Amino acid sequence: MAEIKDKNIKAVILDMDGVLWRENTPLADLPAVFEQISENHIPVTLATNNGTNTADQYVKKLKTFGVQISPDQIVTSSMATAFLVKKDFPNGGPIYMMGSDALKLNLEEEGFFHSVENPQAVVAGLIWDFNYQMIKEASLVIQRGIPFYYTNPDPTYPSPEGKVPGAGTLLAALETASGVKATIAGKPQPYLFEVSMKRMGSKPEETAVIGDRISTDIAGGFNAGCMTVFVLSGINSKKDLENWDFKPDLIIKNISELFSLI
Repeated sequence: MAEIKDKNIKAVILDMDGVLWRENTPLADLPAVFEQISENHIPVTLATNNGTNTADQYVKKLKTFGVQISPDQIVTSSMATAFLVKKDFPNGGPIYMMGSDALKLNLEEEGFFHSVENPQAVVAGLIWDFNYQMIKEASLVIQRGIPFYYTNPDPTYPSPEGKVPGAGTLLAALETASGVKATIAGKPQPYLFEVSMKRMGSKPEETAVIGDRISTDIAGGFNAGCMTVFVLSGINSKKDLENWDFKPDLIIKNISELFSLI
């Protein structure tokens, strides 16, 4: 199995939940990890399928762990969703929004506003207090035949209690109720990786993607043509790899092991 130092890696895309922390618990000595990144002069982007927080909120969270990161080093599935919808509707305009405040903010920054009466598309993501009425209304709007976008397909995410429902749980409800499959913006689709590499000025063959979820982080990195590093501190185990045709380039127990291999 390849080591990073064999690959001429010039940039790193790091997942967050399950790699850097589990809810509010760090999974490594994060200041030491980011110090190693800095010492090796490697640009890093933190890219997550969790679209419920803004870049500024992630910056504040990292600060509580003793890590200084700028907002432009954060890419979320909500940002990728806004990026994708803007590509399809460059003039902005009315859309039906169902999701977190972060998703709505990213969409509004691209010139979109919420409309039930005459939306061009439905754009949705995880919202913590969703209920039956929300699912009913959104599914009825989707059934009008307009495009349906969704942040990410993660069925669960790691917490100290175990695996808890993620964005994919709500996605399954909306797709079942409407009979329509969503266009996914987050991993394993390429949009998060495209935005991340564009910001760092790196090419796929010189970029390492590090994550804990095979179906999104590792599959997405593989699809983007990047080197992939599978971290065993989150959702998936080494045994889960048996169900996949592709394999990561590197497997590590914890993110703190990564930069000793550069």
